Amino acid sequence: MKIRHILPSIAAFLLVSTASFADDGMWLPSLISQRIADMQAKGFKLTAEDIYSVNQASLKDAVVLFGSGCTGEIVSKDGLLLTNHHCGYSQIQQHSSVEHDYLKDGFWAMRRSEELPNPGLTVKFLDRMEDVTGIILKGCQETMTEAQRDSLVRANSSALMKQATAEGKGLRASVEAMYYGNQYYLFVYREFSDVRLVGAPPSSIGKFGGDTDNWMWPRHTGDFSMFRVYADKNNEPVAYSEDNVPYQPKRFLKISTKGVKEGDFTFVYGFPGSTQEYIHSKAVAYTAEISDPVKIDLRTRRLDIQKKYMSASQAVRIQYSSKNASVSNAWKKWQGEAKGLIRNDIVTKKADYEKRFEAWAHGTRYEGITTKLGRLYDELEKYSLAVDYYSETAYTTEIASFANRWVSMASREVSTLDEIMKLLDDIKALESSFFKDYYLPIDKESFIAVMNVFEKDMAQDMKPAWYLEQLASYGSVEAWAEEIFSKSIFRSPASCEEAVRTVEPIVAAGLGTTLKEGTMDKALEFFKADPAYQFYTNMYKWYTTDIYPRRTELNREITLLMRDYMNGQMEFEPHKDFFPDANLTLRVAYGNVGGYSPKDGVWYNPVSTLKGIIEKDNPEIFDYNIPQTLRDIYADGIAKGGAAAEKVKNQPVCFLATNHTTGGNSGSPVINADGELIGLNFDRVWEGTMSDLAFDPSFCRNITLDIRYLLFLVKEIGGAQWLIDEMLGN
Repeated sequence: MKIRHILPSIAAFLLVSTASFADDGMWLPSLISQRIADMQAKGFKLTAEDIYSVNQASLKDAVVLFGSGCTGEIVSKDGLLLTNHHCGYSQIQQHSSVEHDYLKDGFWAMRRSEELPNPGLTVKFLDRMEDVTGIILKGCQETMTEAQRDSLVRANSSALMKQATAEGKGLRASVEAMYYGNQYYLFVYREFSDVRLVGAPPSSIGKFGGDTDNWMWPRHTGDFSMFRVYADKNNEPVAYSEDNVPYQPKRFLKISTKGVKEGDFTFVYGFPGSTQEYIHSKAVAYTAEISDPVKIDLRTRRLDIQKKYMSASQAVRIQYSSKNASVSNAWKKWQGEAKGLIRNDIVTKKADYEKRFEAWAHGTRYEGITTKLGRLYDELEKYSLAVDYYSETAYTTEIASFANRWVSMASREVSTLDEIMKLLDDIKALESSFFKDYYLPIDKESFIAVMNVFEKDMAQDMKPAWYLEQLASYGSVEAWAEEIFSKSIFRSPASCEEAVRTVEPIVAAGLGTTLKEGTMDKALEFFKADPAYQFYTNMYKWYTTDIYPRRTELNREITLLMRDYMNGQMEFEPHKDFFPDANLTLRVAYGNVGGYSPKDGVWYNPVSTLKGIIEKDNPEIFDYNIPQTLRDIYADGIAKGGAAAEKVKNQPVCFLATNHTTGGNSGSPVINADGELIGLNFDRVWEGTMSDLAFDPSFCRNITLDIRYLLFLVKEIGGAQWLIDEMLGN
């Protein structure tokens, strides 16, 4: 397939008047000058340079990519960072034990020496972003095949990233495609790896409402955690050391305690993960009618099993809190997404749009493109469904994944006794990390539940031959599970240790001055025969051999067509506002504080309060059992009556706004018209989770933790006045 040059059309799009801009959209900060007039018309008081600048400190310098999929913001001159509780959850969990249950009790450093390091956690500040389309496509010719074009794009990207990261310490770079490869941007980041836990409320606050309230309004969740970024004495990125000092940022966000009201301007600055606003109607139909229902059903089964065991044991609750939250989050989101897509009849609307597009495209190079896309999606469906089943069944088996990681590590090339001993230490560390958060009865029962669904609902001609042979041999999924979970080497620390002792004679016999060639291969045969390892490798082989290649090929063809279709849509609707789909790069979204009506006769106010928390409080239900301290604060205020009672009842907790957000925006700063921090984005309303595919201004709302509730909790629950002073005293 030949390359079509579409850069002139993109350039024309970028020059379109801003007169018709709406609230929906996730806009590139470097181009925010093209929208600043609309933002200012809606109440924003700063300039484009205040939002994004490479010549001076700007708001972008206070925003970070937290870990691999959240956003955070710097709120002090000493690198104090805020993000969501659920973004910092795995770090809080890793520091927790039965003796020091920071999930249950919260954690508050009372001085910097008490802040806890988090190996592996990084934050990235965006140094700059740059349109590099011309550089990336340099050398592209009409006569090139798509494979040749891809190879050239990769080579040009690699050279550009290498050049960009040579400019300073801690630099990371990526080249990201926009508009399905019609544009390319270079993003240069400065990455810091010494990031320490400073504070977090108890989960009864940070996760208040749990799965029941997740994605729902009104929310009353104190969803925040606090970290601090550290650097060397030259303010440069460096690995953890006790000698490191707090990072001095170019810019930090000032906090406003003035509060919000309906209609106030709001601005979200963060790293949204993924949207698909311009896809074909059949892709939407697959999501709403097939994929979401299948995944919801499978995750419901796993969540029910986890909750059963977690409710019976504090230790298991700690072990599986992070895992359960991860499984639950998408499960709830998919429910709202499917419902919203069906409610708004997005499939029909997309199909009608495609008909209008084809009528316009008659006689142009875009003619027939939506029909071709439809045919490809028809063929793709069975492969996508196989991926969904694999991802939500076989791939979720913890013992099998662990077996694969163990064998992969043990397959490392070693030749000396010292190398063997180092390998054994690394294996023990891997085992310790895995078994710390593993409970075999949950894994076994989940395996039985999801693999029975796989057997019942997966198309017979798509099932792997090895799977069919094994199931026939065992007679049932239950019998197969018994074999894996009662006999696998990887079922417990003791069985792993015993297995290592079993192969020690093989290794010892092959060890002279150096290890004889083939010795480790012989020892590993014992582990590779394990039923858990066999399950993982054979199911993965089926996925990578029979499913993934054809699915990838079809998706590549779709992406190629979408490049032209995207360009065609811009030509078809030259006055429409097109923003590039989210891809975990820094974006601007803006709107205003606003309630909404989820159904006839119901109106949701945009602000929730402490009174609502007390109304939900229930010591008998884990997700609604707030700390006694919070009850006492409320009761004391009510007992005083008058202004004190009104103040405690109306203590703000969360608020709604019309900003377009998605996953990755968790922890994003929500900023007011003066450029001040008024809250932390942490969720969307359930009725609006369809916004990844189609934004509905009537229902799509982002949910924000009011900064005043955060300050209230740090002071009253954490007793950490020093952090209040740091945040407000700058």
